[in-house]
Amino acid sequence: MRIIGGRYGGRRVQPPKRIPARPTTDIAKEGLFNILNNHLDYEEIKMLDLFGGTGCISYEFASRGCPDITLIELDGRSIKFIQATASTFEFPIRVLKMDVFRFMETTHETFDFIFAGPPYALSNLREIPDIVQTQGLLKPDGWFIMEHNPNHNFDEHAHFFRKRNYGSTIFSFFSHEKQEK
Repeated sequence: MRIIGGRYGGRRVQPPKRIPARPTTDIAKEGLFNILNNHLDYEEIKMLDLFGGTGCISYEFASRGCPDITLIELDGRSIKFIQATASTFEFPIRVLKMDVFRFMETTHETFDFIFAGPPYALSNLREIPDIVQTQGLLKPDGWFIMEHNPNHNFDEHAHFFRKRNYGSTIFSFFSHEKQEK
C-alpha cells in the first residue's frame, strides 16, 4: 500500500497481515483523488473517515494538507497501526475506537467531506447514506463518498449525484443537493 499524492506521495505503508480490512487499491485511490483534486481545497476542510480500516484514505487527505481528520474504527489492531503511521508522518488524524453507527448517532460534529469504506458484506450498508443525511453529519456544501462493490447500487438515492467504477470497487458520491454528473 502506498500514499499516492501530496507531500508524502510515493511513500509505502505496510499494514500488518492480520488487520481485518480491505485497503482501497492504488488504482481506485488514484481515480478518486483525480476527481477530488479538482473539487476540494484539502487545507480548508474537516474530514471524517468511517470504517477507517488501514487508514489509507485518511493518509491521502493528510498528505495533501488536510488539517482536521477524524477516523472511526473498531478493530484494535487497525487502530494501533493507524496511530503508529499517523505518528510517523505527523498526520493530524484523531482516531476513535468506536462503532461507526454509534458514532453517527451521537456526534454533533459536521464535516466538509465524509468517506465510508464499510465491509462490503455489512448487512446495513444500504442505510449509511441515509444516516449521514438524517444525522446532519455533512455540511451544506459537503460531499459524502461511499466505497462499495457492484452488489450495491445507489443511483436512485435522493442525494446521489455521481458514481465511478474501478473494477470491483465503486465510489458513489452524495451531497445535500443533486449535482451535475
